Amino acid sequence: MSRSVLVTGGNRGIGRAIAEAFKAAGDQVAITYRSGEPPEGFLAVQCDVTDAAAVDAAFAEIEEKQGPVEVLVANAGITKDTLVLRMSDDEWSSVIDTNLTGSFRVAKRAAKGMLRLRRGRIVFISSVVGMLGSAGQVNYAASKSGLVGMARSLARELGSRSITANVVAPGFVETEMTEVLPEEKKAEYKAQIPLGRYATSDEVASTVVWLASDGAAYVTGAVIPVDGGLGMGH
Repeated sequence: MSRSVLVTGGNRGIGRAIAEAFKAAGDQVAITYRSGEPPEGFLAVQCDVTDAAAVDAAFAEIEEKQGPVEVLVANAGITKDTLVLRMSDDEWSSVIDTNLTGSFRVAKRAAKGMLRLRRGRIVFISSVVGMLGSAGQVNYAASKSGLVGMARSLARELGSRSITANVVAPGFVETEMTEVLPEEKKAEYKAQIPLGRYATSDEVASTVVWLASDGAAYVTGAVIPVDGGLGMGH
């Protein structure tokens, strides 16, 4: 059966790979994007997840065109990296508002429809940084760690209606963001990863698709690392 899927921040990188994977599985896929040109082949809705009214309008459009959201992937996120003593209140609050509060907004809105359907899948895209911490990323790490507590609370709150909430925590992934790193920095990061390489976006996407499948119907409140062993033990 073709389901109504929403991937926030689905216009590039990991988000786009996730959207493509659901589309390949035969689902109807909507994506939100904040700027730029969205990829073709999806119901693309411009939406800033820091704006509650924009989130509500985006869901209304998606519901009208492809039905209530049955699978939500909360992926939209930003970074504003700097050392803590240099970090401004805005650099802190904008990252928290996008990555953590934005995920809360879309999960809350999706849950309304899922509760009526008595089924649903919510997947939050976190990061190994949320488990390990990272110098210069106090704001980002806090936002990504917060998704774990949110998912586990939602798992308890919504589980009786057959709604699961899980977290995928990627490590270093081959994206436009990592391509620009200096070669010595790439080598340094790879030396810390037991598998000795970065993940592909498709490897992250396949994990997300599995969590939304019938095969993962009894998995909820879980944190699934896709990090080559970088964060094991957390």
